Amino acid sequence: MIVKGFLKDVGGASRVTNARRETYATASPLPDPKDPIRALADALHPGKQEFKVTKITDASPTSKTFRLEPLNGHVPVFQSGQYINFYLEIGTSKLTRAYSLASAPFEARLPQPFVEITIRRNVSYFVPDYFFDQVKEGTVLTAAMPFGNFYYEPLRDSKNIVALAGGSGITPFVSLAKEIAAGKLDVNLTILYGSVNHKDIVCGEQLAEAEKAAASLAAGGGSSASAGSGYGSVRVIHVMSDDPEWDGEKGFVTKELIEKYSAPDSTYMFCGPWPMYNFVTKALKELNVPARRFRHDVMQQPSKATNIPGFPEDQVGKVYKLTVVRGIQEDVVDARADEPVAVALERSAIAIDTHCRGGECGFCRSKLLAGDLFISPLGDGRRAEDKEQDYFHACSAYPMSDCKVKIPIM
Repeated sequence: MIVKGFLKDVGGASRVTNARRETYATASPLPDPKDPIRALADALHPGKQEFKVTKITDASPTSKTFRLEPLNGHVPVFQSGQYINFYLEIGTSKLTRAYSLASAPFEARLPQPFVEITIRRNVSYFVPDYFFDQVKEGTVLTAAMPFGNFYYEPLRDSKNIVALAGGSGITPFVSLAKEIAAGKLDVNLTILYGSVNHKDIVCGEQLAEAEKAAASLAAGGGSSASAGSGYGSVRVIHVMSDDPEWDGEKGFVTKELIEKYSAPDSTYMFCGPWPMYNFVTKALKELNVPARRFRHDVMQQPSKATNIPGFPEDQVGKVYKLTVVRGIQEDVVDARADEPVAVALERSAIAIDTHCRGGECGFCRSKLLAGDLFISPLGDGRRAEDKEQDYFHACSAYPMSDCKVKIPIM
């Protein structure tokens, strides 16, 4: 193939080289501080930011929604299903915690942009207790976003989405439902949402509003819809596991319920507790749902280590010495065998940058220098080379002896 002629084509490389030399010769000796690519990257992924809590509302009797506005006025671009990671200091502990974004992406593009998270506290727990008891309107929190790959992708997913949720696992689907209801996304969303009692449905009002708004938009159109786009739908089916007063679907999200409310060639998306995940995966296999049509949010490690396949039960309650290396500094802390290394570090005020808390993202990647660890097989996101070189993810590794580890410096 000749583009500009044989000699010109063959001599193209030398012409480029000569042009570069001329540019270098005439260029200013001072560096050009303007880098549009770097500026765009910083805008999309700004790193840590400060957010002010501007509004706190009840999302159910056991859950609250926290609205956060960036102090710099900019919310990074995100998609429904991604999460925000908080950097917290609670007492003597330094830790990070991730929460799915419950607000819709379009709300981050409003004149006064914001994001929202919804946290449930049905039992006393360290970080939820902090948010409920100490975080007030006006509190400034440090966080980074967005993270995670749990979002709708039209090149991969079908237009019909069946969301399977339990408890506070509803939050990414609240974001998705609101985005559809605003006419920003043309997707047919069916949510099968398992709760215990209809009096404690997390984000129940927001789901009802999104369902109604999506139906109204599809019926009559509206100025909020994206130009040229179709209108998606939102349908919410509540399933109560222990509610004699409930006259809708009861029990658990079963294979029969999934089959009943699924359209042909649906993509299934799951977010909820471990017991529900185990049941849902079994049900979808029985329904012959192909692996490419099932996606789930990052699964945090079970609160009880004995629920992890292969975890040695005789290690429960044992405490080992953990030598922690950060550069030239070494510290020795106590570490329980039935808690992840990251928890021992956080409890000892040693900062470790965890995000997913499930072993997938790799932010807490560390190296084992001596001793033995149990690595959870659930969500093990390590590369093959990392496994061979004794690297591990601190959020999903458990000490089985006195250990020495090297962690990243924050």
